[in-house]
Amino acid sequence: MERTRARATVFLMLFLGNLGNALEVPLDLPQPPTITHQSPKDFIIDPRENIVIHCDAKGKPHPSFSWTRNGTHFDIDQDPKATMRPHSGTLVVDISGEKVESYEGVYQCTARNEHGTAISNNIVIRQSRSPLWSKERNEPIIVQEGVSLVLQCRPPAGLPPPIIFWMNINFQRLPQSSRVSQALNGDLYFSNVLKEDSRNDYICYARFPHTQTIQQKQPITVTVLNLDAINETVAALYNETDFLSDGSAEERRPTFLIPSGSSSSKMVLRGQVLELECIAEGLPTPEVSWSKVSGEFPAKRTSFLHFQKTLRIVDVSEADAGEYRCTARNRLASVHHTIRVTVKAAPYWISTPRNLVLAPRERGNLICRASGTPKPTITWAMNGIPIENSPKDPSRKVEGDTIIFEEVQTGSSAVYQCHASNEYGYLLSNAFVNVLSETPRVLTPANKVYQVIRNSRALLDCSSFGSPIPKITWFKDSRSSTLDGDPYVLHENGTLEIHVAQALNSGKYTCVARNSLGISENHVYLEVKEPTRILKQPEYKVVQRNRNVVFECKVKHDPSLIPTMTWVKDNGELPDDERFVVDSDSLTITDVSENDAGTYTCIMITTLDQDSASAELTVVEQPDPPTDLELTDQKPRSVQLTWIPGDEHNSPIHMFVIQYADSLHHHGHWHNLTVVPGIKTTAHLKLSPYVHYTFRVLARNAVGLSNPSLPSRVYKTNPSAPDENPSGVDGFGTEYDNLVISWNPMSGHQANGPGLQYKVMWRQKDVDKEWTSVTVANVSKFMVSGTPTFTPYEVQVQAINDYGIGPEPAVVTGHSGEDLPMQAPDTVQVLVLNSSLAEVHWEPVPPKTVRGRLKGYKVYYWRERSLHKHNPHHVEQQVLTFSGNKSHGMLPGLQPYSLYLFNVRVFNGKGEGPASSNQQFETPEGVPGRPSFLRITNPNLDSLTLEWGPPYDRNGRLTGYTLKYQTVNISDVLGPVEELALPANETSVTLVNLKYSTRYKFYFNAKTGQGAGPVVTEEAATIMDEVHPEAPAFGNVSSSVGEDGTLISWEYWGAEKNVYVEYIVENDNSEEEWQKEYVNGSRVYVLKGLKEGLSYRVRVVAKGHNGQAVLHQSEELLVMIPAMAARQVDIATQGWFIGLMCAIALLILVLLIICFIQRNKGGKYPVKEKEDAHTDPEFQPMKEDDCTFGEYSDTEDHKPLKGSRTPSNGTVHRDNSDDSLVDYGGDGGDGQFNEDGSFIGQYSGKSSARDTAGGHESSEAPSPVNTSAMNSFV
Repeated sequence: MERTRARATVFLMLFLGNLGNALEVPLDLPQPPTITHQSPKDFIIDPRENIVIHCDAKGKPHPSFSWTRNGTHFDIDQDPKATMRPHSGTLVVDISGEKVESYEGVYQCTARNEHGTAISNNIVIRQSRSPLWSKERNEPIIVQEGVSLVLQCRPPAGLPPPIIFWMNINFQRLPQSSRVSQALNGDLYFSNVLKEDSRNDYICYARFPHTQTIQQKQPITVTVLNLDAINETVAALYNETDFLSDGSAEERRPTFLIPSGSSSSKMVLRGQVLELECIAEGLPTPEVSWSKVSGEFPAKRTSFLHFQKTLRIVDVSEADAGEYRCTARNRLASVHHTIRVTVKAAPYWISTPRNLVLAPRERGNLICRASGTPKPTITWAMNGIPIENSPKDPSRKVEGDTIIFEEVQTGSSAVYQCHASNEYGYLLSNAFVNVLSETPRVLTPANKVYQVIRNSRALLDCSSFGSPIPKITWFKDSRSSTLDGDPYVLHENGTLEIHVAQALNSGKYTCVARNSLGISENHVYLEVKEPTRILKQPEYKVVQRNRNVVFECKVKHDPSLIPTMTWVKDNGELPDDERFVVDSDSLTITDVSENDAGTYTCIMITTLDQDSASAELTVVEQPDPPTDLELTDQKPRSVQLTWIPGDEHNSPIHMFVIQYADSLHHHGHWHNLTVVPGIKTTAHLKLSPYVHYTFRVLARNAVGLSNPSLPSRVYKTNPSAPDENPSGVDGFGTEYDNLVISWNPMSGHQANGPGLQYKVMWRQKDVDKEWTSVTVANVSKFMVSGTPTFTPYEVQVQAINDYGIGPEPAVVTGHSGEDLPMQAPDTVQVLVLNSSLAEVHWEPVPPKTVRGRLKGYKVYYWRERSLHKHNPHHVEQQVLTFSGNKSHGMLPGLQPYSLYLFNVRVFNGKGEGPASSNQQFETPEGVPGRPSFLRITNPNLDSLTLEWGPPYDRNGRLTGYTLKYQTVNISDVLGPVEELALPANETSVTLVNLKYSTRYKFYFNAKTGQGAGPVVTEEAATIMDEVHPEAPAFGNVSSSVGEDGTLISWEYWGAEKNVYVEYIVENDNSEEEWQKEYVNGSRVYVLKGLKEGLSYRVRVVAKGHNGQAVLHQSEELLVMIPAMAARQVDIATQGWFIGLMCAIALLILVLLIICFIQRNKGGKYPVKEKEDAHTDPEFQPMKEDDCTFGEYSDTEDHKPLKGSRTPSNGTVHRDNSDDSLVDYGGDGGDGQFNEDGSFIGQYSGKSSARDTAGGHESSEAPSPVNTSAMNSFV
């Protein structure tokens, strides 16, 4: 786990910056010029772009600018191509159409105002150059294999120098190695050439970085010939053979191609990059190594490039000077080269002069210190003029690298230049001396708020200006005392530092700046915040592929700071994948893949600090299957298997499982053969004869087992005689006169050859000397008949195949079959130990009568009857088995005071022998069982009657009963115990002189001569004194029936807490008991599940502790549960139904009108004719061709349309439906239609006739109908 923390970085940078900056004079005050921006000393320009040479400066008044070129004034006004930017000295030259060479040179900028002159560095302007490669023809190179070779590049000189690389004609980089590499000068070096180095497209490319142009050299053709090819060539030319005797290149010792000789030297400037190179040739290819003769390499600045052939040291210092040795080594020899490195140094600053602001008559110094190798020369200038040529000033004195000012006067402001130079470079620095009289001013913004983290450094800025320089003092809050000493540090620039800020350091701070001319103050505020802390860091996770993983990162931070939680992976952004879910305090990765492995870091960043914690995710899965299975060291009975492990997937392989398949016997079935540790990749396998082996290997790691490898090739072993015999040989009998010899059949893998058979041998032990044998095949047992009963036999089973017999088999002893035992045990006796335990003894039977393997003895026993006349008769036989050759056994769990019968039998593997004669014994008395019941009746003022029944299990002669009782008050506190002995022939007792309205608890049990039995308890209470009647305990019992059930409510004033609601169906003649529901201290209860349409009797009762005796009871309440009718919806009031009916009526009306118009043309509708024409009582559909309707006829319903004629009998049959259509027409008259099909007859009423049972007719008078309602319906 890694943790990083960054808190005071910003403040440390501010602190260093405040201490390191030059004195800043406010721009509203008079001051000499200061160069603020200038181009670098060596400025290479692109000829395709304008020349821009930067020069900016500040001052009061704003300075003017001028330029020199090559030491002479550059008159910008006279050059139409050159301009200066407004309010700046930046020089812009438009070189379009001009030769750039005419503007190359050394430029210097001058910025001046009335207080002095500042000058820039000498800026050398040079044009970048990328000249073309000279045209040349490269002759093909033919070399002998094994020799060294150098392909020269020699690119044209450019500015800056080009970058060299070698590629082929397809712009692919040529591969490099310790044998073939590119030197620093761009040449391609071969320590020795090989046949594959032959090619015709060795091309050197030069890229000029400033112009981004690439040029290439003409391709070089290299042909490498081996000695055989050279011999053939020479033989063809000179008609000779074997010009060179050996066909292979000779090995040779290493020698250096570069540098030459045994030693060389190199000079490098301080701060630059040192590159030392050694390239050697030889065969085999030499390896190059480096060492420093006197000292060690600077670890952080040293690297080895180009296959160890280049040593590179960056940011060289004087300590890097010395001797460096490179060594080239192959197996023949080694060679060394020593390079002596000297380090020179262009001038570099030790201390640059700083601006001085002095009040009149003050003193000051300008110090300019530089170093270099050789030591640089320091010279001074004032306003750009060598100081020795400047006007004399008695207040100024030059002493080497220091100018001393004493008693300066107003008007002596100037800019001084310090120049340090040696043969490797120069340095130039401007510093002004500004003579001012100025009251103090604080430059830090007022009321600035500084926020820092607790325990970090706090820096409170008080940037000020004044002349003379003001003195700074700090105060906190009340300004009672200056802040000086621990924990405060006051720096020279006025900054107040608190090394370790705490919460108590928060508050208001005041800085005061004062000099001889005045005073100024400023207020700032410090807020100390709590640090950001990661409380729960993410933990290292090992997760299987396709699983999910969660990294937790719980953070605590100052509540006033706004935090930002960021997660990174391997110091980069998280993948843009929806599987990565970032929550406020966790990162979840779903469906993890191998690419998700890495280091995950949660970073909590606030505006002041941050905290981070990292954890690694390792993704594991089962290994990849092994590959490349090979069989070696092949022998008749063994072979060596080797393989290459697959990818472990971050979980080490701890074992390999080797499996085999036998294509000869079990084709396609794989069996485990052996297991080897995960560090091994070879296994020596022992094999069996006559098997066609195919092997495969599986790897196992902590995740699981890999997929199997691809199978190896088939390895066949030759057949041979069996090496083993069948296992599991046994001899036993299934009948009394046989012997079955069985064994485990051998597999084809065990057979060692074809023709597997078994030689089965047996003989009677200690009787027969010769073996009887039989040879069988394809079986696993053999039965020998006619054997004596349960006689020991020696048996053997030997394997045989076509190539011989197996080893001598082991002898196994078995027995022929068993028969049932012949004899029952003798001398059977019993000893009764107590009322529930007896011990049975018997004489074991002779072994010969067992006729088998003795398994043990069984005792059959049963309770014949109880010795008490009142107890029922029981016959339940039980069996106890005693294994082995036992002669006695215990009979536990007997019933006291009972008569038992038993017998004993011996048994073997075949079964049980005859039973002994039945014996009997009696068990003595025991304690009785519970009384069968105890009930309390006839409660009176001072008496209660108890009734009971004798125990079901008397276990002896009852001698009496014991009754104990005690009072129980309302707080369940028990009173003293009273005891009463009762005779055995009693079944009830009345207790008198009891306390009225008192609850009693009773304890009742029976006794025999052996003691008292278990107790049964009951509770009951006496009633109130009649003289002082007790108020009813229940009142206001009521009920209400709702959807959720029947709510029963009541009032209760009694003390008993066992309150029940009881109910039963009214008039229920069955003997069902009252159903009761317990009420837990409530005064209401909802009865659920009452059946609809029934009446129930309901009462509320209070009972004693045992839940049996009723102490108080309410009056009964009759509750009727109404039958809940199904919800009826008046369909006639439903809007959808009304709309549907209107639509149907309108449709019928339209159809009627159309059909009447077409048929009658204003006449009557001929229904009568249709009735006469159609006698089929079935409905006739409407005919679309003439718009007529078929007649509907029914035996119960005839409904003629209005205007139609009635049937000949003058009646209309109706059914009982109220929804049938009414008949139209009155008094037998025909209704009429107008010619347009509308009604012209008046609706007169409804007529109906019903058939009577005797066939007579009855009529109903027409009833008027509201015609307006009918019209509305239509």
